[in-house]
Amino acid sequence: MVVPKDTLRLKVYAPWLVDGDTRPLAVVHGMERALPGLRLAWTISDEGQFILLPQRDAWVMETQPDEVLPLLCNGDESHFVTLSGFKLWASAAPGGQTQLDVHAKLPLDATTLAAAEAVLEAVAEGAHAHWGRMTPGNASMEIALQTARTVKAGGPAGPPAPPRGLPALKLCEDIRSPEIPYYLGWLNYWSAATVRTLGFPDPTRDAELLSRSRRTPTGGWVVRLTEAPLDLDNPSHLEALLRAYERFPEIGGRSDLSAP
Repeated sequence: MVVPKDTLRLKVYAPWLVDGDTRPLAVVHGMERALPGLRLAWTISDEGQFILLPQRDAWVMETQPDEVLPLLCNGDESHFVTLSGFKLWASAAPGGQTQLDVHAKLPLDATTLAAAEAVLEAVAEGAHAHWGRMTPGNASMEIALQTARTVKAGGPAGPPAPPRGLPALKLCEDIRSPEIPYYLGWLNYWSAATVRTLGFPDPTRDAELLSRSRRTPTGGWVVRLTEAPLDLDNPSHLEALLRAYERFPEIGGRSDLSAP
């Protein structure tokens, strides 16, 4: 298989932390178990140098108020993996509920592709996430334009003008509930609460998606839109993404029920 020169971008959104919360450490351990050979035992200095963390687990648990999981990496520039987590304040979050926002970046290579679903599931379920996604970087940049406001010279920003006929989506703070995904990705993690909100799976309407999906131990689902990594230059991939948006109008706050 020819692997594109790209990265996989992972994001999950979960309820905010409580006192003594061990979910950040569960995310780290889960990601390491899911990706063979991964050890997130380094961070990066302001000067861009790798810093080994001999007491990594203790370091992770010493969380900062707004940077709940400071940057971790594997210290390997040839197969670079990063993981971090932040606070998404209530004023910028769906339903006005503060959230944990976890990010990871991984190389898009054969090793990572073989473990991609397991990595997304491990991070999402370790965080007790509402939903999440993993998407190649090139596609994720275009998907981001579904919410980006257009710039008007000398005037206020206009509504989104997404490319390729993709639907315009609401900003996350305008979505009524944290269980509603802001957008779709190549691999999608939907919690049990999210699948109830979306009405997934419906055996009659979701046969194609179910052929590439699997249920998780907590009652969530990992849903793969296309067999190969999502490439919006591929007409069949673009069509699959458009069909999924049509199937799930709640995503991105597009249905009447999800008006703010």
